[in-house]
Amino acid sequence: MSMSDVMIGVDIGTTSTKAVVFDKNGKALSRAGVEYPLYTPRPEVAEQDPEEIFQAVITVIKDSMKQANITGEKVQFISFSSAMHSLMVVNQDGKPLTNSITWADNRSSSYMEKVKQTLNGHQIYLRTGTPIHPMSPFLKLIWLKAEQPELFQPSHKFISIKEYIFYRLFGQYLIDYSIASATGMFHLEQLDWDQEVLQLLQIKKEQLSTPVATTHSVTGLYPQYAEELGIPANLPFIIGASDGVLSNLGVNAIEPGVVALTIGTSGAIRTVTNKPVTDPKGRIFCYALTDKHWVIGGPVNNGGMIFRWLKDEFGHVEVEKEKQTGESSYDLLTSLAESVPPGSEGLLFHPYLTGERAPLWNANARGSFFGLSMHHKKAHMVRAVLEGITMNLYSVLLALEELIGEPKRIQATGGFARSRFWRQMLADIFGQQVTVPESFESSCLGAVVLGMYAQSEINSLEEVGRMVGSVHSHQPNPDAAKAYQELMPIYIRIPRLLEKEYEAISRVQKKAHET
Repeated sequence: MSMSDVMIGVDIGTTSTKAVVFDKNGKALSRAGVEYPLYTPRPEVAEQDPEEIFQAVITVIKDSMKQANITGEKVQFISFSSAMHSLMVVNQDGKPLTNSITWADNRSSSYMEKVKQTLNGHQIYLRTGTPIHPMSPFLKLIWLKAEQPELFQPSHKFISIKEYIFYRLFGQYLIDYSIASATGMFHLEQLDWDQEVLQLLQIKKEQLSTPVATTHSVTGLYPQYAEELGIPANLPFIIGASDGVLSNLGVNAIEPGVVALTIGTSGAIRTVTNKPVTDPKGRIFCYALTDKHWVIGGPVNNGGMIFRWLKDEFGHVEVEKEKQTGESSYDLLTSLAESVPPGSEGLLFHPYLTGERAPLWNANARGSFFGLSMHHKKAHMVRAVLEGITMNLYSVLLALEELIGEPKRIQATGGFARSRFWRQMLADIFGQQVTVPESFESSCLGAVVLGMYAQSEINSLEEVGRMVGSVHSHQPNPDAAKAYQELMPIYIRIPRLLEKEYEAISRVQKKAHET
């Protein structure tokens, strides 16, 4: 392998950081990962230790190079992906005054309605592209200012975890347009911090990082880290973008009309436009990939984690059988679901066990079975749960279709894609062809493709197409699709009718937990 023939993509995620070494054809040569805890001492708290994440970044870069048997001189650049919506406060010396508060933290939920109703929240969303929701750093700052005002000193800075990593490595406070566009504080048209938001928070631009393009290259790595990593100090670090938009790039879903659907722990549906687009009804996000590529869509809280809940709470028989035979308890539950016809004979499940982001944007939403009767058995409930997760994602797509029209192709990824049954269910509920790309850590690949574009190795992001093949393709079954079409209007109406009841039951649950 000749000099500078490999590139490293790093993805700083919610539960782990990964690094993948790729060659120039997009082939993965090695992968390294480090997991770390999400600290949740109370249900509404979800924080991370920034030092643990920083050390994870150092470790995965070293380990990925070691596994690929390469030295630092062989690396052309390192490019970064990162989870969105994190927030931490640092002092004038860059020392953390808080943990990294993640997207899953709900402590600011009590301020959501106030921002929407009295602080011009919808207009702020239309300018910034981030729905008013507890995941948003903007809402987190509203909460922090009200409840921990001592953190709002003029010398303090408010940053994300990726900004912290780059500050530790280079001593610079930089934020890429993509992460900035997910803060709720960034004007999409002006590509700069939104003045009205800054005035509302009573903070100055100097307390935030300098926005730069996602293709921005940083050099001048501190000598101690260059030595520890075994790389030249002048090796370009591409600041990159957020994990969501880079996943679209990494699965070759960047042409207009191509939709990327991901179900991992949570889930999301995203598509690319050539300019910022927001929704008059406030149902979708709009985040930057580059100044010519904007990703719109919706994230859901409740993806594969609901299947795990189902297994843990109702799959004891399957778990025991797995211990005896080695057959996956998830596969056993899926086989059980297959014994029931599409639509679970009129049983619907809304998977809002952790509130919901798109399309409801309601942290108080709660899960429910609807239509349960004596003839329904465990198999019906298992199938209804899997259908409910998928129907919830389809309801997000319906909101997107109002803005972009019907998609021409759906690229599906995530842990669920290993299941033939779930892939077919997806095609049936969505009523169109579903393709599963042959992708290796799509956010890491997206980061590397963006880095190649930044370094003029490729002329267009569309060249990712030659790096991504397909492994499965499913067409909808007409009878199953018809059954789901009959159920979808009922499925969509129920959470609208229960909006006040969600709020009431949420109050009851909070009281019960406090006592």
